[in-house]
Amino acid sequence: MLEYVNRKGSDCYKWDSECAQGCLPLWIADMDFAAAKPIREAMQRRLDHGVFGYSIVPQANYDAVASWFERRHGWKGINRDNLLYTTAVVPAISAIFAALQARKGKCSPLRVLTFTPAYNCFFTCIENMGCELVPSALVLKDNRFEINWEDVEAKAKEADVFLLCNPHNPTGRVWTRNELERLADIMRREHLFVLADEIHCEFAFKGHPYTPFASIVINDTDFCVCTSASKAFNIAGLLCANIFVPNKELFAQINHALEVHEVNGLNPFGLVAQVAAYNESEAWLDELNEYVYGNYCYLRDFIRTELPMLQIHETEGTYLGWVNIAALNMTSEAFCADLAKKAHVLFNPSEMYGGEHYVRINLATSREVLEEALNHLKQYIHEH
Repeated sequence: MLEYVNRKGSDCYKWDSECAQGCLPLWIADMDFAAAKPIREAMQRRLDHGVFGYSIVPQANYDAVASWFERRHGWKGINRDNLLYTTAVVPAISAIFAALQARKGKCSPLRVLTFTPAYNCFFTCIENMGCELVPSALVLKDNRFEINWEDVEAKAKEADVFLLCNPHNPTGRVWTRNELERLADIMRREHLFVLADEIHCEFAFKGHPYTPFASIVINDTDFCVCTSASKAFNIAGLLCANIFVPNKELFAQINHALEVHEVNGLNPFGLVAQVAAYNESEAWLDELNEYVYGNYCYLRDFIRTELPMLQIHETEGTYLGWVNIAALNMTSEAFCADLAKKAHVLFNPSEMYGGEHYVRINLATSREVLEEALNHLKQYIHEH
């Protein structure tokens, strides 16, 4: 049973940050729903043990991850020999960049091709690790974002790594099998390593199934995939993520980079939560997906009927709405700042994702909070 929780006063980044005071925060990407009951029960059993020292990763975790992805997504072959653990996907990406840079040598920076707009931490990872960004802008066609294949073909000749977000944050695209196969062909031909961030993989709406990148390159080893139960099951604060690395040599190199960056230790609650999520919480996730899709439909219909000057493009997955505000003749940064000040609603501006004239709206909250926020938005736009 899905349970909305009022998170105010719980030291919650989303609700209790200084900039969020007095606002309805539909910004940072975490959810306002209590974790599934099996997860909370597993954590309570671990709490009752009373000792919270250093933990190993037990076989139960490897089995849970392997079983989940094979059962739910048809991805076979995950095991203890090709799965690394770390605290979160962003540190995982940084460690992978470090390993790939070491493999390339210090003669020149690692060049990272990725689609834009992009998850903002992609930019910080690339910059912080001394890499070079090679952006390929998605193009809008028939109300959905598409890959600019000509541009990707050209940019792939300049890059060393392709950083894929599947499904895509912030646009909400769920890449099709055909698109992924075509991308894989390009990267293979141009000898690019593929780093797939698939943290949003559990949020794919009806008619838009998630395809694991690993399931279409089963005979290749020049790739890795980052996943985590954190986004889907609202347990990000427990710090537990996975890296699938089929190449044994690279497995050792990434493992070394995780050790160097000191992000190779996990807390015991993250471990038991992941097992309970993947083994016992599938029904809860199905209910969550239905609710999030309902929130997306509410947002879509509200904009089309009440705010037709805005434009919402087709969202196929994630719990994030991507709304075009170009008609307001404001930058999204200026709009979001003024909206927070005058209407007490927080959205993310598209500039932080390398885009213009869009806002990102977090739909993983109660329908009542979403409805109130959109009514505030409506009043603000009509008054300005």
